[in-house]
Amino acid sequence: MFEPSYIKLFRSGELSVRAKKLEAMLADCDICPKDCRVNRVKNEIAACYSGFKPVVSSYCVHFGEEPGLVGDKANGNENGVGNIFFGNCNLRCVYCQNYEISQNHKTEIKNEVTIERLAEMMLELQNKNVNAIGFVSPTHFVPQIILALEIATRNGLNIPLVYNTNSYDSSEVLKLLDGIIDIYLPDLKYSEDEYGYKYSKIKNYVHYSREAIREMHIQVGSELFMENNLIKRGLIIRHLILPNDIAGSYDTLKFISELDNNISLSVMSQYYPTHKALTSDLLSRNIREREYFKVLDYLEEFRLDNGFLQEFESENYYRPDFEDRVEPFKR
Repeated sequence: MFEPSYIKLFRSGELSVRAKKLEAMLADCDICPKDCRVNRVKNEIAACYSGFKPVVSSYCVHFGEEPGLVGDKANGNENGVGNIFFGNCNLRCVYCQNYEISQNHKTEIKNEVTIERLAEMMLELQNKNVNAIGFVSPTHFVPQIILALEIATRNGLNIPLVYNTNSYDSSEVLKLLDGIIDIYLPDLKYSEDEYGYKYSKIKNYVHYSREAIREMHIQVGSELFMENNLIKRGLIIRHLILPNDIAGSYDTLKFISELDNNISLSVMSQYYPTHKALTSDLLSRNIREREYFKVLDYLEEFRLDNGFLQEFESENYYRPDFEDRVEPFKR
């Protein structure tokens, strides 16, 4: 029976040590590559519009993740992932499908929670029999998450943890997550810094995201550890196909293949124009069929055979409705 490694770290006291190290970093915040250097312990506000308390926009059972995470009826484990969606994302993607909860920082103060409440959310989701706890957009709240994890583990949390990130992460912070996070689920968005700044308002995305991916790969490798057809440990890199090749798919997939072409990918075709993309010339339409099949050709060229592939017409299937904070992803 799989036991998450964070439980061993809890028993040894190492989880508490890591939590304290991460919390100390908030006093001169360099938790993400924005490197704000403000004192978030004293509730000074960083570029992500966040102080000390974590902002949780929504938490729910989610069935839109990859099959090995959600489970399936045949194996009797179609229980979904217990996702916790953090607000004030450190990216400002003009096409963000979750913009209602990720970029509404002016109203998110009411969604601040205590560390204790965050721990309770993890346990509430586990009690719904989910397959894993998923932290969505967790980068800027990693210290708070680990502080809460220590409390939750003490009170019986014992299922895998998924780190669902935009990859604009500090590799030094990720090193402190070694042995804590079971499943890394990063999204590689761009292969050109120009687009990272233009469409997500961040600098040097290519360098930091690839450095982060390398660290995740060092920690968990490319082989997915499975039990009862569920992913318990491993790395899955997501790549969202964007119109007009804004994502730079060829160079992104080339980078992954050179790192390790046994890595599992999740290639997504679900893009649809929303938020500010509706007024952006290059992003104001869905992807075209030829753009989709070109990426499939790249997968074949680089011999990237492992993972998951959305069907071409997926944009309507994955649209969330965040007016329903309890079940925003119900179908």
